Amino acid sequence: MSSINILGVAGSLRKGSLNRALLRACVKLAPADVTITPYDLDDVPLYNGDVEAAGDPPGVAAFKQAIAAADGVLFVTPEYNHGVPGVMKNALDWASRPARGASLGGKPVGIIGASPGQTGSARGQSQLRQAFEFTNSFCMPQPEILVFRAHEKFDATGELTDAKTAEFLGKYLEALHAWVLRFK
Repeated sequence: MSSINILGVAGSLRKGSLNRALLRACVKLAPADVTITPYDLDDVPLYNGDVEAAGDPPGVAAFKQAIAAADGVLFVTPEYNHGVPGVMKNALDWASRPARGASLGGKPVGIIGASPGQTGSARGQSQLRQAFEFTNSFCMPQPEILVFRAHEKFDATGELTDAKTAEFLGKYLEALHAWVLRFK
């Protein structure tokens, strides 16, 4: 099998976020020939067309370059108020520009998420899938990872402690590897 590089993007700015913890678990559980590099969205400002017209801010330019350099992107999304959080949507708004030539165009992507609730970020993931239709990204359709009651599956330091979740996550990452290879 071929080695691939996946950019991992967590849709929360909180250092102690369950989704950042899930992304760290992905880094550890990735197949041997897969490198997942977490990307921090702290330096991506709110989207503003006037700012864009003057040129991408450094944080946006770096984010777009990181997407372009990766073989695929893994989006790890929380769910806020039954939807995708503003941080994640804002990052996609920037990464979708310019409309013809965006770094997400033609890029294979995966979506997972964690939530303390019972639906495990299902609504947020659904909204991301819709956004990827516009960006012309190739979103892996199956399997899905919806980590519900996530606060019970990670310890106080953010380490994944639930064996079943780790098993499913490992299978997901193998599937994502195969998905990304289809487009490499």
